This record gives sequence, structure tokens and C-alpha cells, in this order.
Amino acid sequence: MQIGASLPVGDIGTGRAVIRDYGQAVEGIGFDYVITGDHVMGANPARPKPEGVRVGTNEQAVHDPFVVLSFLAGCTTSLGFATGILIMPQRQTVLVAKQAAGLDLLCDGRFRLGVGVGWNEIEYEGLNENFHNRGRRSEEQVEVMRALWARPHVKFKGRYHDIDDSGINPRPAAGRIPIWWGGHADAILRRIARIGDGWMPLAYSAGDKALAKFEQLRAWTKEAGRDPSEVGIEVWISLGVGTPDDWRRDFTFWKNAGVSHIAGHTTYNAGRHKRIQGRTLADHVAAARSFMEAVKDLR
Repeated sequence: MQIGASLPVGDIGTGRAVIRDYGQAVEGIGFDYVITGDHVMGANPARPKPEGVRVGTNEQAVHDPFVVLSFLAGCTTSLGFATGILIMPQRQTVLVAKQAAGLDLLCDGRFRLGVGVGWNEIEYEGLNENFHNRGRRSEEQVEVMRALWARPHVKFKGRYHDIDDSGINPRPAAGRIPIWWGGHADAILRRIARIGDGWMPLAYSAGDKALAKFEQLRAWTKEAGRDPSEVGIEVWISLGVGTPDDWRRDFTFWKNAGVSHIAGHTTYNAGRHKRIQGRTLADHVAAARSFMEAVKDLR
């Protein structure tokens, strides 16, 4: 069981000192990894919002995940890193492969690439990528990246990519980087069953609905001719609600359900998830420490 902490850049600030101090603090507390999200751009918060359309703004700072995690790789020694999630189809595939390979080398192979298709169409518009075929493109993106990581030179002719005997350098030392998926639709679970290394669901609380989804993923993984034990699952526990006893109860439930990674998050605030009240570095480190003290004997 690996235990992670969220990276609260939007609260503690974007400067090098505070990010270094947070990374070193959670490493010292005993966390296995930190996880950070991805938004390249957002709308002006004062801009009128279309009826019934979810629009993300740039009100809160979000560091580019490859930049901030590469920085942290140079400030820590054993900490792992994950994106949760990188909005892959709004980015150029070969560039993502290159950036991920560089980060993986800088942290000695302790990187998981969590990916998803996103929901904020204005980012796709700004990055000149197609929002409406993002799911289909994402599968081919994975195929391209894995080829580039595994081989020095690649020939690939697909629906969305055309590579003629070229490659990236450097490549990951292991020749691969684990790719995990966010999202909850059946199409995503089937994609994970066929080609994913893990799943990062956020929608489910500890209970029967989550267990049913886990079993569905495992059944589809078997149908795809793969061993379900090779597909990890990561869930998040909200440190903004409940008590240490509540965290222990949920942690035990998830562990018994076969979850491989649990992140104690302090910033995500949507649906059942609640952020902590404090906004300072000390507040976030204190919450992370309380969580680790509550669950470390259960791992």
C-alpha cells in the first residue's frame, strides 16, 4: 500500500521555497508520493458563464505538473510523483512522452503518469486541439508514447499520428512509465482493462457502489486477457472532513477492497470531497501529518 499527499500549490503559493519545504516535509513524514493536477489555462472568473456548461477559471494557480514535479525531484530523495490527472489529449503526444521521460529519469523511475480527457473546453480551444474526439485520440496517444519510451526509433502510422523512424532521447530507464486513468464512465473502465496500469476514481465513497465498480473493472480486465492484480487502484481520502478515526475506517475499507494507493488530499473540493479550512503551508503539513499518524500502522 502506497500513501500519497496532494500538492496544494493553489493555497501555499507557487514559489520555489514553499514548494520545496512542502515536498521535503511530506517526505519526512513518511509519504510515498505527491500527486498534482493539471490545468493549462482557465477563463476570466468575471466572464459570464453559459447556462448549463461547466467552465474552469484561472482564479487559482496550477503549476504545470512536469515543471513542478521535476523541481521537487531535485529537492527530495525518495518521494514518488504522480499526475492526477494530466489532460493528455489537449497536449501534443510526443511532447508529453518527452516530458514524462525526463521527469521519470530525474526521480529515478518513481513517476506514474495519471491521465484523463478533461472537461474544460476552453483549454482545448486555447491549445488548438479537438475537444470532441479526445477519448478516441487518447488511446492512440498511449500507444505512441509507449512505443517512444520503449524504442530509440519508432515508425508509427495511425489515425492521429504519423512518425517516420524517429524517437526521443532520453527515454525512461525502464523503457516504460505506468499510465493510470481518471474518470468513471464504462468506456474508460474498459480502456483501463485493455491498456491501463491503474485507475484513479474520485466519485465513490467507501461502500458497495465502489466495490461493484472495482469488480466490474476486474471482470473486464480478465476478459481482456490480463491479470487484474496488475491494474492498480488509487482513491482519495478527504482530510477536510471527518476525524482520524473516520480516516482509519475508510483506509481499512479501501485496503480490504484491494486498493493499491491512497492519497490524503487537502485541496480538492467537489462532490463528496472537501478541502481543509487552512490555507498556509503549516496548515497543509499539519493535516498531512495527522493523516499519516492515523493510518501508518494500517499500511
